[in-house]
Amino acid sequence: MKRFLLFVICYLSTWTANAQEGTWYGKLDIQGTILPVVFHFSDDGCTLDSPAQGAKGIRAERISEGNHVKVAVPSIGVTYEGDVDGNKITGQFKQGGYSFPLTLTVDVPSVKRPQTPVGPFDYSTEEVSFNRDNYTLVGTLTLPKDYSSKTPVVILLTGSGVQNRDEEIFEHKPFAVIADALAHKGIASLRYDDRGYNVSNVSLENITIGDYKKDALAGIEFLRDKFSKVGLIGHSEGGTIGLMLASEGKIDFVVSMAGMVVSGKETLLYQNRLLLETLNLPEDKLDRYISTIGNVLDRVSEGKPETIDLSAVPQEFISEIVKLKENCSAPYIRDFITIDVRKSLSKIHCPVLALNGKLDTQIECKTNLDALAKHMNNTKCDIAAFDNLNHLFQHCKTGSVMEYQQIEETISPEVLQKIATWINSLY
Repeated sequence: MKRFLLFVICYLSTWTANAQEGTWYGKLDIQGTILPVVFHFSDDGCTLDSPAQGAKGIRAERISEGNHVKVAVPSIGVTYEGDVDGNKITGQFKQGGYSFPLTLTVDVPSVKRPQTPVGPFDYSTEEVSFNRDNYTLVGTLTLPKDYSSKTPVVILLTGSGVQNRDEEIFEHKPFAVIADALAHKGIASLRYDDRGYNVSNVSLENITIGDYKKDALAGIEFLRDKFSKVGLIGHSEGGTIGLMLASEGKIDFVVSMAGMVVSGKETLLYQNRLLLETLNLPEDKLDRYISTIGNVLDRVSEGKPETIDLSAVPQEFISEIVKLKENCSAPYIRDFITIDVRKSLSKIHCPVLALNGKLDTQIECKTNLDALAKHMNNTKCDIAAFDNLNHLFQHCKTGSVMEYQQIEETISPEVLQKIATWINSLY
């Protein structure tokens, strides 16, 4: 996963500042949610990172006067002002009419990711490639000891956004962890870099879910030359694509990890409502805003963005609606809005394992699992909802995306065990 689809510019965005050259680190406390922020100052200018939001290298403007520093980020309406005292800057972070204390230091804490596999391994790996439409996809084939053509194999499919083969996010490498765990249970796997990852000559704004689906199918065909039974493990959007491929009879089994079952529009409305609820808006104002977002998504999906009515939008949100309209012009978003796999679930005949965390704030657990159970009626479908797990299947407190980076665990061990046991039970 990757990347999550939130189209509101969050008033809780976080950043940091500095008065001297180098990197400065701080933690912004917003209603109990801790958001790490990083400023980078150099002769070339100033940039901001918000690790918990997956944002890096945002351009900023800096003015230093003696021991006083001011940083402005016009693109998101952020300012930071503080006074330098040795290796510390004490100041105020401001955005959207809100002000929060923020102290910066030069000490950037190290990140611990204990589940990331470290060799030597008792299994083998191969660098492989396969082609689709004159584009070469590259990845890693992980092979358990003493494997054969009868060894079960899975292709790993990432969530939304262009990601590498490990589905790396906040220095977590979920797919590397999954591949390692499966190899120890006698299951082979293929993970690959998404189309456009680390490639400059690919127009990312024109890539759709349909393209990612075709890429996955090319990988499946690559595996069928080596293995008799090929399955798919998809996370988030990857789980949705897995269900789509299963409905077309392209795979022998599928594991959906927080896969989106309801429509893209419903998912975006859910995400945005959760985000806005953190601002403690009056219920009527929140409802009007969410209704307007729904109207925007409808008009965009119909190809009629010019008909969007902004008269009912609270004044402070009009600029965000305009940005939403602009973001939705991309082919990927137009495609995402209209996706609804409920229509094809009855066509699935292969075994399905669906996993969700009950604290997932990106793909709502109950709604999506209930939809799966209701419409999946022509095959074996095992469904499991896990307490205290978020969208990444980490043990967590709130499920907020802001927690992802702070949690050392990459994937819950019980989820890894569930997947391996279920696959092995099929063969």
